[in-house]
Amino acid sequence: MKNIKLLTGILFIVALIGVTLKTHLMFGPAVATAAFAVTFFIGANALDTKWQAAARCCANDISLTGLTEILYQARDMVAREPTGFCQGVMVNGGSEGVSAGGTVKSLRTQEPTLETSYTPAMTVPAASDITTSTEELTLSLYAGASIPLKGEQFAQLAATVGTEKALVQLYKQAVRKMINAMESSVGEYAYKGASRATGTAGTTPFASNHNTINELRQILEDNGCPLDDGDLSLIINSAAGTKLRNLTQLSKANEAGNDILLRRGELLNISGFSIRTSAGVQAHTAGAGASYVINNGNIAVGSTTISVDGGTVNTTGFKAGDVITIADEPTSGKYVVKTGLTATAGDIVLNHPGLRGAIVDGKAVTIGSSYTANVGFHKSAIELAMRPPAQPPGGDAGEEIAVLVDEKTGLSFSARLYKGYGMNQIKLMAFYGIKVWKPEFVATLLG
Repeated sequence: MKNIKLLTGILFIVALIGVTLKTHLMFGPAVATAAFAVTFFIGANALDTKWQAAARCCANDISLTGLTEILYQARDMVAREPTGFCQGVMVNGGSEGVSAGGTVKSLRTQEPTLETSYTPAMTVPAASDITTSTEELTLSLYAGASIPLKGEQFAQLAATVGTEKALVQLYKQAVRKMINAMESSVGEYAYKGASRATGTAGTTPFASNHNTINELRQILEDNGCPLDDGDLSLIINSAAGTKLRNLTQLSKANEAGNDILLRRGELLNISGFSIRTSAGVQAHTAGAGASYVINNGNIAVGSTTISVDGGTVNTTGFKAGDVITIADEPTSGKYVVKTGLTATAGDIVLNHPGLRGAIVDGKAVTIGSSYTANVGFHKSAIELAMRPPAQPPGGDAGEEIAVLVDEKTGLSFSARLYKGYGMNQIKLMAFYGIKVWKPEFVATLLG
């Protein structure tokens, strides 16, 4: 750009001197002076217009540096989108590429047997066996967005709103879609991986009080979840959020202790939970199975596999995420199904920690109604892992722009520029996977 300005400036000065000298020889000094002034004015304006056009052209050229800056502007704009689940879970992000189906492993061990007696002896008594199993988080999900950019589009945008503004909006919408997809996925995994539930299915909570939050807390407390480290989250939908904001005991400054909810609408922490809303809260349609009863005699506390028979499938039977109750179960627990059943007899599997009260043969097993799945959990219970797609040695046809990390959620995306014939394409990509490692630290608040 500087070289263009220098060359055109020199040529303009040479032409100006030539016109002035020729006019002086032909018409005298007075006319030459006037011609100099007019030529200078017209030429300078023309040059300025050309330089501005050139500057626009250069500013709109696709370059790695320019697009990275625009992408980061877009990232800053979407960082305020409501992403309650993604903000509450562990985010395992990174810039290293991964293949589709890559895994992250973790161990789950049984609890040691409690010893209740001690007898001195010359022989060390044998210890009870402890079973260790492996669980995996698979990065099988993919979120991506493509933005095609043609040369004429750049020219049109440069003459109207400007290429940079348009690109920021395009990136903003692309990243927003990807984050919303991930948010919904986390919401689904969270409620299907919950230990138990509380509240009334089909009824939005907080109609008159927030007592159900304490009931939710009790479930986690009974399961041994840490409660005082600031890592508890309760993610609710907008309807529940409105009900909560309408509670006068929370919105009145003299009762709540501040006017944050009243003035800014920010949901306050309640009973140790950081409360956030999310569009990713899922609606669960309950299985239609009916008339099932317990079929394997007495079942002990802590059991997760429940054998049933005598049922009517009604197409869907038991589904993952169904909330069931068992007649005469001592704690009246609402248990969340991990693995369902589509037969008249067989096993269903509950999420850990399983039954809290022993049950006996022949007791009725009832599937609850459909519900909206607001979820309370500890941060360590759920992990969202994501990586950009792995590239072959030497790279592919794309030119790497950046790995963008959203500072608010920790989500990371690969942004790559692909140059084609008369057009370019920007691709935003990420493989991701979700795992509920610790169902004991997750509970559903029915709505």
